[in-house]
Amino acid sequence: MEALHEAGIRFAALLQAGPPWLERVLLPLTAMADPKHLFTVCFPLGYSLDPAVGTALLWAALLAEWLNTVLKWLLFGERPFWWVHESGMAARELLVLRQFPVSCESGPGSPSGHCMITGAALWPLVAALSARCRSPALRTLPFAAYILLLAAVGLSRVFVLAHFPHQVVTGTMAGVALGWGLQGRTPRSPRAFACAALVLPLSALILRWVLSAAGLDTDWSLRLAARRCSRPAWLRRDTRPLAALWRDAGSALGLALAAAAPAPRLGPWQRAAAAGAAVAALRGLQRLREPRDPALWLAGSALRAAAGPWVVGAALPRLLAGLGRARGAPHRE
Repeated sequence: MEALHEAGIRFAALLQAGPPWLERVLLPLTAMADPKHLFTVCFPLGYSLDPAVGTALLWAALLAEWLNTVLKWLLFGERPFWWVHESGMAARELLVLRQFPVSCESGPGSPSGHCMITGAALWPLVAALSARCRSPALRTLPFAAYILLLAAVGLSRVFVLAHFPHQVVTGTMAGVALGWGLQGRTPRSPRAFACAALVLPLSALILRWVLSAAGLDTDWSLRLAARRCSRPAWLRRDTRPLAALWRDAGSALGLALAAAAPAPRLGPWQRAAAAGAAVAALRGLQRLREPRDPALWLAGSALRAAAGPWVVGAALPRLLAGLGRARGAPHRE
C-alpha cells in the first residue's frame, strides 16, 4: 500500500506541475462536484425534467453518501495532503506540492465521495436523457459525457491532494455500479422514505459504536486533517462523516414529506420557473447563518436538508399551480 501511496503522490505532483490552465479547470470542477450540489442544484433541475428522475437522483445520492461514509469508517483510507507528511515522504524527497481550500477534507479518504456519490446520483439523469434520444448514436452521448465528467472529477480530486488515484478509481466504480443497480428501485411511499430517514443514520451510528467498542478510533482522520492542513480556515465541518449522515437523514425525511403531499402537474414554463426558484431557495438555505454549537449545527443541517425536497416536490409546485389558476380565472366586474 505504501508503494501505491507514493506513486499517487508523484502523480499528483506531476499534475500540479502541469500547464496553468489545468489548475483553472480542475479547481472549479472539484468545487462544483461537491456532493452537496447534488442535493441543492442537480436534484431540483432533475425534478423539473421529470419528478421521477429527480426523486431517483436524490435517492441515489443519499444512499451513496451513506454507503460512502460507512466504507470510509471501515477502510481507514489516508488522504495525500496529510499522508505525504505523516509517512516522511515529504522529508525524504524534494516534492513541490500545494494545498488548496478544497484540499482539507477531514473524513477518511477511501473511497472518493465526490466520484462515488456523483457517479451514483447522475446515473438516473443520464439514463433519462439517453432514453429521450431517438438515434442510437445520440443515446451514447449522455453516457460519454457522464464518463468524461467522472474522469475529470477524479483527476481534480488527485490534483488538490484530497485523494489518491486508487481511491478515485474505486469510488467511481462503486458509484457507477450503485447507480446502475438502483435503476427502477426508487421507493414511492412516504413510509419507505421515513424509514430510510431513521434507519440510515441509526445503522451508521451503531457501526461507529461497534468500531469504537472494538478499540478502533473513528475520529483519527479529524486530528490528522487539523494537524496537516495548511490553514485552519480551510477545515470545514460539512466534510465530516457525521455531517453527511444527518444530511442524508434530512433528505430522506424531506422526500417523505414531499411524497405525502403530491404536487399538481405543471406545464413546461412552470417547471422551468420551479427549477430556477428551487435552486435559488435551496442555495439560500445553505447560506443561512450556522450555529457554532456542534449539536445545533447538525440539527440545522438536517432541517435544511429536509426542507429541500419538500420545497422542490410540494411547496413550489403548489404555489406555481395556484398562481397559474389565479391568472387563468375570469375577472369579475
